[in-house]
Amino acid sequence: MSASGIVPPPGARDGQLMRGQSLPVRLGNFVKLPHTVFAMPFSLVGVLFASAVAPVTGAMVWWVIVAFTSARFAAMAFNRLVDRDVDALNPRTAMRELPAGTLTLLQARVSIVVTSALFVYAAYRLNPLCFALSPVALLWVLGYSYTKRFTRWSHLWLGLGLSIAPVGGYLAVTGQWSDPWWLLCVLALAVVCWSGGFDMIYALQDADFDAQHGLHSVPSTFGVVKAIRIARTLHVLAVACFAGVMAAHPLGITPAFVTAVLWIAVVGIALMLLWEHRLVKANDLSRVDAAFFTMNGMISLGFLTAVFAARMLLGIRR
Repeated sequence: MSASGIVPPPGARDGQLMRGQSLPVRLGNFVKLPHTVFAMPFSLVGVLFASAVAPVTGAMVWWVIVAFTSARFAAMAFNRLVDRDVDALNPRTAMRELPAGTLTLLQARVSIVVTSALFVYAAYRLNPLCFALSPVALLWVLGYSYTKRFTRWSHLWLGLGLSIAPVGGYLAVTGQWSDPWWLLCVLALAVVCWSGGFDMIYALQDADFDAQHGLHSVPSTFGVVKAIRIARTLHVLAVACFAGVMAAHPLGITPAFVTAVLWIAVVGIALMLLWEHRLVKANDLSRVDAAFFTMNGMISLGFLTAVFAARMLLGIRR
């Protein structure tokens, strides 16, 4: 037990790692490739919402996937590069690829340059608006790596970075902002609150370490109990925002049974977030990994599945 009274997760190590020692596996573990499941589905949700007002091609979907995957890879690799000295001091992260020496600095830097260039190229293949905005998006997601040095609200910076996914997916298809204008704003805010809240839960594991090493986070600043309360508040706001998105009829005016599918998805998100918070206790963080990865993966994939089902039902009816 730590000085703050927290029971850390057994083993105090990162989870969701792929097995093997090949370079692709090491690179995949370097950027926690399985965590792509969190925001990737929301980029495709953006595409599905946009399909109500503009045609979608297979090439669009492909380049959206390439853009998201490459941007996330670059951002995560850059974060690992910036944090390598701190990671070496933290028992939970000391075995990450750079501190452990299983990847070299050159390999990390080359991967960042290549995936950053691939992201910009994918945006170019989509449309002029996405291409023009790609440097801004890239700078934002790379900039997250420095935020724990100066603000306790780095979780929300990360959330805003992830919220680029649904907005980018929509703009990739339409090349213009949504109508109503607030649809994309509320959808982005839903992702900010959802991902910012679960990042606070994940950061509970490092509350003591961050406080001792001058790193800022909500748990290290306010303590574990208050951090959990703040995360809960954000998740309540996330559910409200997802409900607001449904109120905007993102797929257009739909039959009642199609609308019901979307509202069931919102209820499902609320129930899974409720269960996520039942898994995490201030004095027992042994199930943080399940709350962080399993529940949030189910939320994003479940929401995408519901939106896809609604769009297919709407398409069949028409």
